Amino acid sequence: MTKESGVDWRRIKVVIFDVDGTLYTQSKLRKKMLFSLLAYYALRPWRLKEMLMLQHFRHEREKRPGYAGPDLENAQYLWCAERGNYDVAQIKKVVAQWIFNYPNRYLAGCTYPGTKSFFEALQQNNIKIAIYSDYKAHDKLKAMGLPADMVVSSTDPHIDRLKPDPRGLLYIAEQLKVAPQECLFIGDRPELDGECAIRANMPYLIVEKKPLNIFDFYTNLKQELTLSLNPKIYESGIYTS
Repeated sequence: MTKESGVDWRRIKVVIFDVDGTLYTQSKLRKKMLFSLLAYYALRPWRLKEMLMLQHFRHEREKRPGYAGPDLENAQYLWCAERGNYDVAQIKKVVAQWIFNYPNRYLAGCTYPGTKSFFEALQQNNIKIAIYSDYKAHDKLKAMGLPADMVVSSTDPHIDRLKPDPRGLLYIAEQLKVAPQECLFIGDRPELDGECAIRANMPYLIVEKKPLNIFDFYTNLKQELTLSLNPKIYESGIYTS
């Protein structure tokens, strides 16, 4: 028996996913990235301050939950520049390399088990897939081989808000012409993703963090979805897919 999520799948028309920590395990990725960073900067000790720059960039974003303001895409770099007296152009270059580009080579190996299969089940049942991340996500999805009908980032000019401000979720619902109650948001942080969904009046689930070898969150959701919408594929109480 699997743990029931409480989702009414007959009502859900869109499933919206967060990305970092929701579609892949951050702990495994961070270990790989730490090794890569140390190996890179061990040969370039005169550039060690770039590691501190990365830390400041993340910290300045994390300390502003719910931020709403114009041009968030550039504001995030200005926060970091003011924190450490860095050059904005240099921050953008370092962040692009180590946050937006380099980690993508590891994402396929860090994707949670059952994720791709659950995406396929959603497509087979004509449930749209959307992404709402505080960071740009197109390249991450491509690296993981995961399709989406819509991808939205907090830094998009029509959003310009960080979670838990609900604007990103409401925008997706508006664009896909569904009510918030017909969407399901899946995230990994109750204080951000969960609160964001609550403010949008949208059902949500928080990923159950487990080691990869026993991670079954998406496998269980797929089974629940299939049983709810296609009960005939179950024979004598045995799941046959």
